[in-house]
Amino acid sequence: MRSYLDFEKPVAEIEAKVEELRSLALAGDAVAIEEEIARLEAKAALALKELYGSLTPWQKTQVARHPQRPHCLDYVKALITDFVALAGDRKFGDDAAIIGGFGRFAGESVCILGHEKGSSTESRIRHNFGMARPEGYRKAARLMEMADRFAIPVIALVDTAGAYPGIGAEERGQAEAIARSTDMCLALGVPNVAVILGEGGSGGAIATATANHVLMLEHAIYSVISPEGAASILWRDTSKAEEAATNMKITALDLARFGIIDGIIAEPLGGAHRDPAAAIAATGQAIGSALAELRPLDADGVRRQRHEKFLAIGKALA
Repeated sequence: MRSYLDFEKPVAEIEAKVEELRSLALAGDAVAIEEEIARLEAKAALALKELYGSLTPWQKTQVARHPQRPHCLDYVKALITDFVALAGDRKFGDDAAIIGGFGRFAGESVCILGHEKGSSTESRIRHNFGMARPEGYRKAARLMEMADRFAIPVIALVDTAGAYPGIGAEERGQAEAIARSTDMCLALGVPNVAVILGEGGSGGAIATATANHVLMLEHAIYSVISPEGAASILWRDTSKAEEAATNMKITALDLARFGIIDGIIAEPLGGAHRDPAAAIAATGQAIGSALAELRPLDADGVRRQRHEKFLAIGKALA
């Protein structure tokens, strides 16, 4: 069953009428009803196009968090063959918030890292809503080091509200684990490509998204803090999250303009949650193009391109 966001109410009402008429078509004048259904479907498509053609940053935040949006494991299942998941950081334990392993993308061996939010109550709890603990980032660093040793490119799928802020995570060195994972991203002599699928929150995202190419889905967000967190700090009022989202410049268009990301992946009309297969296919094509562009570079060239990219961001904003 499709879930609608608050601002999608006009579309929801039209589509509800369509479903009602489809039920009536089984018992009445099917021809006349089909004509009305076609008219309403066209009206719904137009309303959806108008809505999604002018989304505010806060509305994009809601779309990025949509529970039916495809998650990391959906992308892995569709894009990666022969996937073998690896677990554990060899220091403390495993963290299901970050999925990691090796497989083949378009026939090429790759290392896959991704935040998994879960798609049901049970899986969301198991994956801790995609908020990783230190062992998750240490697992990511371990797998990246292995990929580098065997000259295997790294693909990172980012979708997290941020690193888990619990006491246990802090006691086990959350900040240090994030820093080491980020450092490993920068040290890689193999190409790495990161895609912000939904939310790219703070250091929890940066830890795996410090890549040669950083891509974002059209309605994803990428920021140093959530709009709610920024509102609570700036105004001590989380109800001002919408105002914070507008001022923080967290959308793909804003970040592309600042040179923080390298490309935007178009989503199906109405967002990735309306047509997950199309969104996943478009993401696969974008990843393939990014890897192809980096393939001619040797290890030093890969590191140089990555370092220059991030140093240029600071210069551009200075």
